[in-house]
Amino acid sequence: MKKFPRMSAIILVLIFLVCFLLPYMYKLSAYDLNPTQILLPPSFEHILGTDRLGRDLFSRVMQGGQISLIIGILSSIIASFMGLMVGISAGFFQKGTDKVIIVMIDLFLTFPTFFLLLALISYMSASIWVLIIVISITGWMGMARMIRSESFAISNAPFIKILKLSHVGNLKIIIKYFAPLLAPIFFISFTFGVSGAILAESGLSFLGIGITPPQISWGVILSEGKEVIDIAWWLSFFPGLLIFLVTFSLIQISDYLQAKSNEKDILNEA
Repeated sequence: MKKFPRMSAIILVLIFLVCFLLPYMYKLSAYDLNPTQILLPPSFEHILGTDRLGRDLFSRVMQGGQISLIIGILSSIIASFMGLMVGISAGFFQKGTDKVIIVMIDLFLTFPTFFLLLALISYMSASIWVLIIVISITGWMGMARMIRSESFAISNAPFIKILKLSHVGNLKIIIKYFAPLLAPIFFISFTFGVSGAILAESGLSFLGIGITPPQISWGVILSEGKEVIDIAWWLSFFPGLLIFLVTFSLIQISDYLQAKSNEKDILNEA
């Protein structure tokens, strides 16, 4: 029996507290320039050092974390709900609806996700909401495929067939019977989606086509640090470390949810 990853959960809680609560208590600004304190290494005065313009890196990492986490969570919520609705529609109605949805999913999957992101973002002026929408549009296909497969199995269950023959409304069947059974898959997909969205935003910002200054994200800080990485390692190391910790922790929690879901299925079959 797989144990709950407590350390991963603690890491995530700490990162959220640091990014969303600590800025109200931390005195140094993420935007104040100081030409006398350029590229200072970590110290008691500047916990994570300073950047090329003398700005406090710890404050910038906290501010950037807010944007990265908001983009990751909101885009994953939207993508997961899109995948849920599309997948249930395919599995519940089947026949023509399923064929149309499969063609649509395959068309999206034909293009590598990151190149599809690049293609979409190149025609828009990047902002937080634009990134959320674009990442959502390119992130729902995997969820839809998993939900579709499970929806087919649920639709063929005897009690669902009885409900359909009894002329129970489709919406009532979906909400009351499909949604609870599909909840574990939804949460597994959601946790994977958050980490994927954060990585996507970081990659786009690193390439200079995501979040643009004066807004800050972990990807923006990474991009700013790449040019001086040989003399100021801390500029890239700390935001990169936080991206790794969030992604790794979410994957650990997702693995736990998947293991619990599999155990439940085995017990039901037994």
